[in-house]
Amino acid sequence: MSNTSSSLKRGLKNRHIQLIGMGGAIGTGLFLGSAHIIQTAGPSIILGYAIAGFIAFLIMRQLGEMIVEEPVAGSFSHLAYKYWSPFAGFFTGWNYWIVYLLVAMTELTAVAQYVHYWWPHIPSWASVLFFFILITGLNLTSVKLFGESEFWLALIKVIAVIAMIVFGIYLLITATPATGESFSNLWTHGGFFPHGFEGLFYMLAFILFAFGGIELIGMTAAEADDPKKSIPQAINQVVFRILLFYICSLAILLSLVPWNQLQLGSLEKSPFVLIFSKLGFQWAAHLLNFIILTAALSVYNSGMFANSRMLFGLAEQGSAPKALLKTNKQGIPYYCVLVSAALIFFCVLLNYFAPEKALSHLMYISVAGLVLNWTMITITHLKFRKFKQAHAQKTSFPALWSPLSNYLVLIFIALVLYIMCQKGFAESVVFMPIWTAILYLFYRFKRSSD
Repeated sequence: MSNTSSSLKRGLKNRHIQLIGMGGAIGTGLFLGSAHIIQTAGPSIILGYAIAGFIAFLIMRQLGEMIVEEPVAGSFSHLAYKYWSPFAGFFTGWNYWIVYLLVAMTELTAVAQYVHYWWPHIPSWASVLFFFILITGLNLTSVKLFGESEFWLALIKVIAVIAMIVFGIYLLITATPATGESFSNLWTHGGFFPHGFEGLFYMLAFILFAFGGIELIGMTAAEADDPKKSIPQAINQVVFRILLFYICSLAILLSLVPWNQLQLGSLEKSPFVLIFSKLGFQWAAHLLNFIILTAALSVYNSGMFANSRMLFGLAEQGSAPKALLKTNKQGIPYYCVLVSAALIFFCVLLNYFAPEKALSHLMYISVAGLVLNWTMITITHLKFRKFKQAHAQKTSFPALWSPLSNYLVLIFIALVLYIMCQKGFAESVVFMPIWTAILYLFYRFKRSSD
């Protein structure tokens, strides 16, 4: 056993990192969470994803500048610890770990919804338990096998989205006036903003959830073959591709069927499946359901990876028990994987006792955690840049328009917090300072016991 960061094996190639970044963000937020947003924002959801995607890109460039200089386990937790304060590193790491437990639970719960589409008699908790065991076992193998599994899981959904766009364009080109498929559906049913700009504005917090996960690229830095080359390539390419997939796929789908005819009754119904079912392509709806299932598994798989590596990084910096630094011969921090898995197991219990409300509760709590994560990244980057400038050090992958972009991100985050308060999720916002205080008390306890 080894207790140093060198015990993690550098087995992730550029293609793995590219797909991990895309796979982390193309999941429940697009395939399932967009249902609720379409009901409220209508076609203007397309603009919303463009705005949120741009903000996500600015954050990724800020994170990218830091991790290219210091590709270590724990990513931005290590950076916050070094360039901000020990508590900032402690808080960032533990908050990220908790959030990705919630994200993993969210995706695992979504998987049960997709299985339910085919086999409604199978209880949600049984589906969740099966895939929980499968993905946990996968994460206890070599990092190379994890990279390969995530590459193919993510590739399935990327190819599927492209095929869906092409198929949708074909349907639009061959449509007749009688069938009703037309790009004009984007503006003829109440306009592009059917509920006014407010309808879109108040959905930005939910759209943000869709992009939670692209920062997973940062967690691959310690195990990337050539981080100074692969990380910049992945960041520059992945965000534009995600934007393309989100905007094009939603524009096509909302052209095929008017947004107000979808009857998306709840978060658990995918607009992608419903649209193709409504068009009479049952085979396409079944295929899409399979693809969306693999999409959720992909994000869950990446989330489990991110959780274990963040926990490993926390142990390295002394913010978690040193016993978590143990790795097996394949370089897997197996204690970190098992501890994370043990807490994700609560998702099985949640789906047993409250299957109807499990997904919505998990999504709303996850958004609050993601807001904190992105806030810590952009403020840490300001500290990082200040340090580099004070020491006249240049970086090889500078962020865009910093510090202006940092302040733009913080303004957007403030708007998201305002939206959450206005839309009935004030409890999540109020919990943020409480959560910060709880982590501070744990930090002081840890420091006093060392």
